[in-house]
Amino acid sequence: MAWKQLGAVFKPNGDLDWSRTHAQAPAAILIGDRIRVYYGTRNAENRSRTGFIELDRADPTRLLYVHPQPVMDFGKPGTHDEDGVIGSQIVAVGEELRLYYGGVSRGGHVPYRMSVGVARSLDGGLTFQRVFEGPVVDRTPDEPYMTMAPNILIEDGLWTMWYGSGTGWVEIDGKFEPTYQIHVAYSDDGLRWRQTGHPCIPKLHELEANTRPSVMRTAEGYEMWFSYRNSREYRDGAGSYRIGYATSTNGRDWVRRPDPEGLQPTGVGWNSATMSYPSVVAADGRKIMFHNGDGFGTTGIGCAILEDA
Repeated sequence: MAWKQLGAVFKPNGDLDWSRTHAQAPAAILIGDRIRVYYGTRNAENRSRTGFIELDRADPTRLLYVHPQPVMDFGKPGTHDEDGVIGSQIVAVGEELRLYYGGVSRGGHVPYRMSVGVARSLDGGLTFQRVFEGPVVDRTPDEPYMTMAPNILIEDGLWTMWYGSGTGWVEIDGKFEPTYQIHVAYSDDGLRWRQTGHPCIPKLHELEANTRPSVMRTAEGYEMWFSYRNSREYRDGAGSYRIGYATSTNGRDWVRRPDPEGLQPTGVGWNSATMSYPSVVAADGRKIMFHNGDGFGTTGIGCAILEDA
C-alpha cells in the first residue's frame, strides 16, 4: 500500500524575529483532537529555536494554531546548545512532557557539532526548561563526532533511543560534510543513557549519511522510517535526502527494506528534489507522517497518510 502525499501544510511567513525561515525536523504528538507538531526554525543569524503548530487530527492539512513564541531559548554561552535548539521528539512522562532535542554549537575547523539534550514542561508543552545544562547523549570514546535527532520508545520500563551518530567528516569540493548513522541507546529513566555504539541501519555506501529515525511498535517487532542522503550533491541535488524504511524483531538489529512507495520527491513544487526528516503518528486507523521537502525545511512541513495502517 502506498503513502498519499497531501502537500505542504505550514511554512513560517517570516514575521517573527525568532522564526524568519525554516520549519525543520517536525516532531508530532497527538493531543486530543489535534496533532501538535514541534519544529526547528531559524532567525536572521541562522540560529535555531523550537516552535510548534497544531493541526486538525481529522484533517491534518488544516492548520489550527501557530504558537507565537519559542518553547525554549538558546543555551548559555559555551554549552552544547548555545547556537541552536531543534526539537526531535516529545515524550509524555506522568504529568510532564519531555522534549528531546538536538543542541547545536558552531564549530571551527568543521561548521558545527550537535548533541542530544532533554527539557521538561509542566504547562502542557508551551514552555520547556532544561533538565541539565549539558547533553544526555554526546560524544564518547566510541562515538567521537556528534549525536542528533533522537527518537524514543518506552516499553516495560526500558527506554530505547534511536539517534543519528556522527561517523566522520569528509572533504568534498573544499568543504567538510558530515556523515552519520543511526545508533541505539538504552535507559531506565530517560535521563541517564547507555550508548551502545551499535549501528542500526546499514549504509549503502561509505558516503551515505542516515539519521532522524521515527520508530513504531508492530505485531512482529518494530518499523522505522528514516532520512538518508549522499555526501555529494545533497543540497537538493542528485544526492539529496530520501525517506528510507527498515524493520526489526528486537529494536537493535534492523533489515533495510525498499523505500516506501509514495514518499519520493515529486519533481515540482515544495518537495521537487528532497524528502526528509519523517515523524510518524498512528491515529484513527491510519499512519500520518510529517516531513520536510526541499531546503532542509526552508519550504516548510508536509504531510502524508497511509490508510488502513
